Amino acid sequence: MLPTTKKSPKPPGVAIWVSVTLLWGTVFYWTSIFMLQLASARLGEGSFHPSKSDLWSVYGIQVVVLIVFALVAMLVRGALDPGGIQQVKRWQNISDGKGERLFISFAGSLATSFFFTALTALTFLGSAIVLGFAVAFTLPVVLLGALFNVGAGIAASLIVGFIFLIAKVGKKRS
Repeated sequence: MLPTTKKSPKPPGVAIWVSVTLLWGTVFYWTSIFMLQLASARLGEGSFHPSKSDLWSVYGIQVVVLIVFALVAMLVRGALDPGGIQQVKRWQNISDGKGERLFISFAGSLATSFFFTALTALTFLGSAIVLGFAVAFTLPVVLLGALFNVGAGIAASLIVGFIFLIAKVGKKRS
């Protein structure tokens, strides 16, 4: 009988980085639009009422921005954590039942939802110049929209947490 060796998990590759960034970037793109419209109306500042065609055109540009962002983030992560040791260790801790229970990456969800609102606003500003439609944001609108979008980040964290609970991810294996 051959001895079994435990295979060391590898850090995620380009496909995982890009697909996860596209997933969350898409979710937060649409929630950011809603929150920016809400913030604009609430503060009575700026003009943010893009047409459906503008929303989809900007989304196409946002996809390119997200892919570039994913690749840059992967390179930075690789420089800060060569070999992905910390990331693999975190996955192992979750697998061993030492991870978060209900909120999955709570701090990350808060930061991500806030960041993606700012990224969406910047993409709209840049796209408006290229595509020729009018959009105006004030800094308070973007900040309030980002703050509102934190609620979407909390909801996303909870949803993933519930999925992990149902799938029994992170349960100690005997």
